[in-house]
Amino acid sequence: MNKEMLGALDALEREKGISKAIVIEALEAAMISAYKRHYGQAQNVEVEFDEKKGDVHIFSVKEVTEEVMDSQLEVSLKEAQKVNQAYEIGDMIRFEVTPKDFGRIAAQTAKQVILQRVREAERSIIYNEFSAYENEIMQGIVERQDNRYIYVNLGKIEAVLSKHDQIPNEVYQPHDRIKVYIHKVENTSKGPQVYVSRSHPDLLKRLFEQEIPEVYDGEVEIVSIAREAGDRAKVAVRSENKDIDPVGTCVGPKGQRVQAIVNELKGENMDIVEWDEDPAVFISNALNPAQVVDVIFDETQRACTVVVPDFQLSLAIGKRGQNARLAAKLTGFKIDIKPESEMEALETEEDVADLETEGNDILEEVIEEAVITEEVEETKE
Repeated sequence: MNKEMLGALDALEREKGISKAIVIEALEAAMISAYKRHYGQAQNVEVEFDEKKGDVHIFSVKEVTEEVMDSQLEVSLKEAQKVNQAYEIGDMIRFEVTPKDFGRIAAQTAKQVILQRVREAERSIIYNEFSAYENEIMQGIVERQDNRYIYVNLGKIEAVLSKHDQIPNEVYQPHDRIKVYIHKVENTSKGPQVYVSRSHPDLLKRLFEQEIPEVYDGEVEIVSIAREAGDRAKVAVRSENKDIDPVGTCVGPKGQRVQAIVNELKGENMDIVEWDEDPAVFISNALNPAQVVDVIFDETQRACTVVVPDFQLSLAIGKRGQNARLAAKLTGFKIDIKPESEMEALETEEDVADLETEGNDILEEVIEEAVITEEVEETKE
């Protein structure tokens, strides 16, 4: 150990932001372990690092006792007073036990500790940096892939894109530039781990913020998103400003704004609908492009029956039920879609049933009146 090591510690603090005091504390702890490992000494030892000269001194700490039971841990009062007459029983005395060749061991230990601290500091810096990007999007470069992940280079770290977070049928080639959503950052024993996604609904929200200034500024608010990645998505938007058309603003002139998002997501279809505080209107909007005749709510649960023209039934349900499914996710209502003719038939049946019930009630009243009249006549006789 020498002054060059002190210079290295100063440079470490200046360039990497690693506190010199913390490194020295770690050095001292590591050298105690090195001393015990190399010299087989298990007694209580302390290390003193000279910050001016860069020297290391090892001290054995012993307790002053009347009778010595363990010479490695204790020293007699008589021996202690040879060092200093002021020592008393119970005092702790330090005896320097620095081996002559300990400098080489100390230098090796210092190198290991410094490298470890540098790695830890770099990991901490990367973790803190990418934690700040959590729930945001970044552009990365596809590096490679294996059976579990696609690895995306984000600059200072390689993020992982799992199969669950990939867009179905999207092909990722090395050197492809893609935008990814950072949905989780973990600080593991092997260093920071960044998980990214291409299928997360909030990726869509961040893309809208990037492409549409009114969304980024808050003039147009994205209320909810329902997405089946790679195929279709529905986005509900609203604006407090009556002069702004939220849907038109997001679509843009000739669809340019939304088309930029569609292109980034490799052709994912996009339905932008207007949110409304009236659930019936909102549900009707959500089922776009189908027309809605009526929305009947179930008061006992968050569900509704939507009536559509017969010729619009397949359009309202969508391919493999996708339109209805996305509308349900978007609105938060369980949606049952019925054709208009079926609802009319049900209403007719209900009307007939009501008439039958009403007729039965009248018949019962007539019978009751006849019985009462007969009883009165019998009483008169």
